[in-house]
Amino acid sequence: MPLKIKNICVFGMGGIGGYFGGRIAHKMNNDKLGGEIYFIARGEHLKAIQGQGLKLITDKEELLSFPNIATDKIKNIPTPDLYLLCVKGYDLKDAIIEIAKNITDNTIVVPLLNGVDIYERVRATLSKGIVIPAAVYVTSSIEVPGVVRQSGPEGRIVYGADPENQNYNYRYLEEFWVEMGINAVWFKNPYSAIWEKYVFIAAFSLMTAYSGKTIGGVMEDKNLRDLTENIMKEIVLIAKSRKVDLKKDIIEISLQTAGGFPYEAQTSFQRDYTEGKEKNEGEIFGGALVHMAADAEIDIPNITDIYGKLKL
Repeated sequence: MPLKIKNICVFGMGGIGGYFGGRIAHKMNNDKLGGEIYFIARGEHLKAIQGQGLKLITDKEELLSFPNIATDKIKNIPTPDLYLLCVKGYDLKDAIIEIAKNITDNTIVVPLLNGVDIYERVRATLSKGIVIPAAVYVTSSIEVPGVVRQSGPEGRIVYGADPENQNYNYRYLEEFWVEMGINAVWFKNPYSAIWEKYVFIAAFSLMTAYSGKTIGGVMEDKNLRDLTENIMKEIVLIAKSRKVDLKKDIIEISLQTAGGFPYEAQTSFQRDYTEGKEKNEGEIFGGALVHMAADAEIDIPNITDIYGKLKL
């Protein structure tokens, strides 16, 4: 691997990719750091980025950035030192098949997706590269083609070593985050942090889609809140069966987190489900838990019932 990460590809330019890609591209454009950044996007969003750049709007600032290449075909970019993989779970396998065509043994892949088994899903298809277990915290979405809006606290990444490459030198990745001004926190064992986010996002994704109510609506309805708490308890049981240590008060923390969201906040899964999209993250938030519980011979009646009623 080179002594410095110079060339970066952001694969998937939705809310997450648009936020981190926009931040990094703006830094590279303005500070003349050398290297290149590539965006893999599609549709009208891609056309807008190609024509007028990517605008990132946050609560504090507006950043306009221009990638060296914006395309929908990975063959159009040089092999990068780093991939930020920012697709939805239902597009993950197709994205990995594409990345496998343009990667070296030292290319770093950081998947920034919802889910607790993303590393395993990536490795099922990708044998090359350094794959980083990670989780991301950011509230952002495409506002109109070419524009991504982020609200609330700045985005944060938690990550750790590739289980297959524990002795790899990750210092250059740490230096990259610092240089780009990205809030990224290293964990010796990142899986606790990944699962702690999942307790919140999986429970509220299932409940908002099932009930049709926003996060605030779920929180103010005692029956829905209680059901959400029971789903969280079942997720914690599954985590324990996989020897993942979670904070003792993770459920209380997750409910407090929900209370800090705007009343009208929706989960991305809820939006996709409500809009009747054929592709959604139901497998990530429901199916994966049902399978893991079955493997561990754990009874999860609430998750099983809700997931079944969603008819995914």
